[in-house]
Amino acid sequence: MRSLLLLLPLALAAQNYDIVMSGGRVMDPESGLDAVRYIGINGKKITAISTSPLHGKIEIDANGLVVAPGFIDLHSHGQTPEAYRYKAMDGVTTALELEVGVSPVSRWYTAREGKSLIHFGASSGHIPARMALMHDSGRLLPRDGAMNRPATAEEQKAIEAMVQKGLDEGALGMGMGITYTPTTSPDEILSLFYLAAKFKRPVFVHMRSGNVIASLQEVITDAAASGAPLHVVHLNSSAAAKTPQALRLIEGVRARGLDVTAEAYPYTAGMTEIASANYDGWENRPPEYFSTLLWPATGERLTRESFERYRKQGGFVASFSNTEEMVKVAISYPSVMIASDGIIENGIGHPRAAGTYSRVLGKYVREEKALSLMDAIRKSSLMPAQRLEVMSPQMRQKGRIKVGADADIGVFDPARVIDKATYQNPAQYSEGFRYVLVEGTFVVSDGKLQDVTPGQGIRAR
Repeated sequence: MRSLLLLLPLALAAQNYDIVMSGGRVMDPESGLDAVRYIGINGKKITAISTSPLHGKIEIDANGLVVAPGFIDLHSHGQTPEAYRYKAMDGVTTALELEVGVSPVSRWYTAREGKSLIHFGASSGHIPARMALMHDSGRLLPRDGAMNRPATAEEQKAIEAMVQKGLDEGALGMGMGITYTPTTSPDEILSLFYLAAKFKRPVFVHMRSGNVIASLQEVITDAAASGAPLHVVHLNSSAAAKTPQALRLIEGVRARGLDVTAEAYPYTAGMTEIASANYDGWENRPPEYFSTLLWPATGERLTRESFERYRKQGGFVASFSNTEEMVKVAISYPSVMIASDGIIENGIGHPRAAGTYSRVLGKYVREEKALSLMDAIRKSSLMPAQRLEVMSPQMRQKGRIKVGADADIGVFDPARVIDKATYQNPAQYSEGFRYVLVEGTFVVSDGKLQDVTPGQGIRAR
């Protein structure tokens, strides 16, 4: 047996691989591996991890670099070629639209197949289904019909049927943004939770605005009653100063067996549609409230007058409503994942669309030591994969560096990786990711984007 074990490294070294990553610091959050290794890739898979040198058609010197699983963004709006380029340069190999979701689901997947730089996927969205049925004039989010009036009993049945059709077509759960459809009744929400439970898929939910604890209790109760898994999006944004209390509530129900998870992003400002229900009643607020809002297209801070003008026009507005302390509390909490909630269109948007993961690695790991490098990688890769792998077999081979796993890999310089996107200029690629592979194809090589389309649709099966 001992002689056989001695021969194994020799056998690996004798093989010729398509790609070899040589001498990098390999970090696998599933096994805990954190050591210098040589990785051999054939086709779309990792086929060898060795302590001895390997040889391949393409050999990448990863000395001094970290080799990690590609990041999985559960909350990525703007599923466009433009958005995918920023994601790839930030180490993301899978970007998913799970909060708002999409409808119709099959049409959305078909539009991206064979054309995507990175992997993509979506939930079956309550918001787009409600908007379509109630003839709302909004784009991503409601701004009139689906926002302002309750659905009739007949409309509720039709909306539910549309959401179910998306689940039948392989959607990765159900997306629900209750804060954007405030006229949605508790009965309508609970009925949708029961629907998700039938498919054994998570509900990805943006809670109601207002009392954070009461809003969280509503969706936790629905999850407990229905049996549907629950994922609370951007907890730090929704909870703000009450983030510790919200985390305590989530941890309490998790300890008692409920399947509840949460995510956070590493910024003190959020961003959403200024015409959405999120800003109902703001016209009556004191003048100082408006200066907490920033209009990305111009970089200006708003006044009451400009707020009212832009609200009629529509568009995305940034809101500085959180603190660095609460950001650190959320992103460092053991059971909280990292997700961007990013959107960027024609270079305009929130910096989180381009810089979320490099910001965590550069600012919060390297500079502030708010969490360890392995924890940051785990929260960005393995934990999102585990959230989805029960229903999506594809995800069982992502978020890991191991033999047999998909070659979705990010290689970065831990001393240099950092976000460059700002609120005034979000259209700036992150720095520090030298190589990014999607199923064995370089989408970033030597720090430069490649003109390739290896991305696959991620579906529930």
